Amino acid sequence: MTSSLHDDGLMEHVPCNLCGATEYTLRFPDTRMHSVNGSEQWTAFRCTHPGYGIHPPIVACSRCGHIYTNPRPRYDVIQHNYEIVEDPLYLQERGARKITFRHHLKNFQRYTGPADGRRLLDVGAYIGVFVETAIEAGWDAWGLEPSLWAVNYATEHGLSVVQGTLEDARFPPESFDALTMWDVIEHLADPLGQLEHCYRLLKPGGWIAVHTMDIESLFARLMGSRWPWLMEMHIHYFSRRTLGEVLEKAGFRVVRIRPEGRFLRLRYLTTRLRPYSAFLADVVDGLGRVTGLDKVPLPVNFGDLVTAYARRPD
Repeated sequence: MTSSLHDDGLMEHVPCNLCGATEYTLRFPDTRMHSVNGSEQWTAFRCTHPGYGIHPPIVACSRCGHIYTNPRPRYDVIQHNYEIVEDPLYLQERGARKITFRHHLKNFQRYTGPADGRRLLDVGAYIGVFVETAIEAGWDAWGLEPSLWAVNYATEHGLSVVQGTLEDARFPPESFDALTMWDVIEHLADPLGQLEHCYRLLKPGGWIAVHTMDIESLFARLMGSRWPWLMEMHIHYFSRRTLGEVLEKAGFRVVRIRPEGRFLRLRYLTTRLRPYSAFLADVVDGLGRVTGLDKVPLPVNFGDLVTAYARRPD
């Protein structure tokens, strides 16, 4: 499974996940031939992978306008890579992620109300930082995650994170009051099908938060092919419109979709900047060390990350 995804049989053509159409126009051409760092292997599926600008062809559906990778790695290839992925750099960013998730949870609870011991499922929980954050806020929080490495880390730290996917987790229907997907839906082979699973797991009146990139944001449009979220591990690129449509199609009622940034250490931010300008990254890194800001989590918001808040009708 660690062979190049350029090998015959490892890629597949797929219809639009939102409307089922097979006609599309090319939005961004295949750039993987420029890869010199083995991005086609499982390391490209790390949350912290710096492979910006390296991706298969990205197309726009001719019928509904949804943007997605096509052709893309086969589902079993994607799933296997997420099961074996390991990401030590993510552990170094744990503190900044915790601040980000506290911010996310505070915003989510404006819709869900207080935790009061209710059940919450974080889909794509990784090492369980949001699960831990939700527990501290009073939720009976669980996580679901395919990576064996991440699940082992979470369980070793006393968190209830189940290894697997929504299809094989076997949670009973209507067993959660709230669900979250933080930076997950863009990685899924079948976002609509996964959201339908989420709908079934939520109790009537339950809430879901879905956080992802907005490819039609001003920053994304200004950056064009240099937008940093064009990456091999991202296979769906939603706009506010298409994100709302896929949630509505799964049965949810969308209440709001809003920009929502994150907190990152300056040292980590420079690793994201380096593929675009090594000189500028060195300058920022040097300033960070001199000022001491290199270890301080800083708020970052370019308006190209959004969270959708939606509800399962009573």
